[in-house]
Amino acid sequence: MNRFPYFAALWTAAVCLTAASACSSKAAAPPDEPAATVTEPGVVQLPTDSPMLAHIKRAPVEVADLPTAQVIAPGKIETNPNRVSKVVLPVTGRIVEVFVKVGDRVKKDQPLLTIQSPDGDAAISTFLSAEAALAQAQAGLIKAQADDERAKDLFDHNAIARKDVLTADSALAQANASLNQARAAREQAFRRVGVLGLTPGEFQQLVALRSPLAGKVLDLSVVQGEFRNDANAALMTIADLSTVWVTSQVPESYIRFVQVGERVTIRLVAYPNETFEGRVSRIADTVDPQTRTVKVHAEMVNPTGRFRPEMFGSIHHIESTAKVMVVPIAALIEGPARTTVFVETAPGRFAQRPIEVGQREGDVIRVTQGLSPGDKVVVDGGMLLQGLVKRA
Repeated sequence: MNRFPYFAALWTAAVCLTAASACSSKAAAPPDEPAATVTEPGVVQLPTDSPMLAHIKRAPVEVADLPTAQVIAPGKIETNPNRVSKVVLPVTGRIVEVFVKVGDRVKKDQPLLTIQSPDGDAAISTFLSAEAALAQAQAGLIKAQADDERAKDLFDHNAIARKDVLTADSALAQANASLNQARAAREQAFRRVGVLGLTPGEFQQLVALRSPLAGKVLDLSVVQGEFRNDANAALMTIADLSTVWVTSQVPESYIRFVQVGERVTIRLVAYPNETFEGRVSRIADTVDPQTRTVKVHAEMVNPTGRFRPEMFGSIHHIESTAKVMVVPIAALIEGPARTTVFVETAPGRFAQRPIEVGQREGDVIRVTQGLSPGDKVVVDGGMLLQGLVKRA
């Protein structure tokens, strides 16, 4: 039996099936992505369905009021002197416990430390004595009032002389004065007990030192267990940093441009691409004889605590403004000889355009030539378009 035709038929069928499968796969392959074309030098045309468009972001050229003349002075952040406290001891004694450390945030009246001091018992004793004196003065007033009423009644019945009534009136006035004095002494003793954080009537208590304001502990110079007897030495510094001062030295020849209450622009070395606003709160009354400058303080809100004392920067006092075009810094493509941007002139059509720029203002830059207000510039994806232009 001749089997060759049989195997030849099988081989032929397999080849046909393989070819058909390959042809089918080739027919099912997806079409190529829409191609980008460079229609003329520096102009890229992308089809409207090109996926590259999703990677290209545009922003309009804007017009902003920016300074044309300004006074710029170096500045430094400082604590607001109206919101800083040097905490001192109210009494002498041994430090029993310290509840805070440097950097802690504290609330107003929050306990900072406790002190064991004989002055605490002395304050309680003084308060109790004042309470007793007040009770005695109140009793003395009641008696003086009764004596005065009785004297007047007797005088009305011709039982005593006029001088006896005057004596009773004088005693009543003295009793009133004694009562007022006793009340004042008791109030003073009570306040002293409160300042020390003590409970009236209880002896051998620890004196509690409390925070005079809400803020942050900037420094601390006290440790548990030590004895302190210097009531003038600061134990810690607490500052409310929700507002800070930016202090600058303005040359005397420019101080006429600075006014209390004016808004100023502040730039900080720590945040080079950002600008902040402040308001002039104080201008010094004298000129520094060495530097011929005047100290100017601007207040700046600091809700998140980003601005820290001793940070350096500059304060910009604006003398005049004008409307100028600006674009985001991200739009610029810096070349060896020129600065360019890509402008969308029609849907999917991007033209590379040379521009002239001026001073940077935070995250935008002034444009002096090459663009018009409303032009749509590419702020993300410009380097992608630049690559297409170079490959053309």
